[in-house]
Amino acid sequence: MTNRDDTEYVLKDYGPQPLALDIEKATEQNRTFRTALWTGRHLQVTLMSISVGEDIGVEIHPELDQFLRIEQGQGIVQMGYSRDNMNLQGRVSEDDAIIIPAGTWHNLTNTGNIPLKLYSIYAPPQHPRGTVHVTRADAIAAERNH
Repeated sequence: MTNRDDTEYVLKDYGPQPLALDIEKATEQNRTFRTALWTGRHLQVTLMSISVGEDIGVEIHPELDQFLRIEQGQGIVQMGYSRDNMNLQGRVSEDDAIIIPAGTWHNLTNTGNIPLKLYSIYAPPQHPRGTVHVTRADAIAAERNH
């Protein structure tokens, strides 16, 4: 892949093959709630687009750490060690990173007026290789079936 300004990326799961790309451009290009961009044995990168007023949904990953990087938009992140007490809260926006240790309840809500674009790194992978959830409803349905 190249870093040319006019590059349109094919957004699919390239793992576990080596990959180099402009992650900011790929993230901003993404139009789905979640698309796995790269899945390996120990790491996964997904792209996300959270609609205005929408959230990721309160969740916890007991066995994995997660890193989020916001490339566009703004929101509110909530984290804590209890679903009912997510006492770490803050505003986040473009260029901010969110680090979520395993076992931490969390949510991210889009409070802006444009889609919130971010990428997520899971270690180890969280979603099946090739995952694409076009909408949040698709993601919720997949979680129920998984």
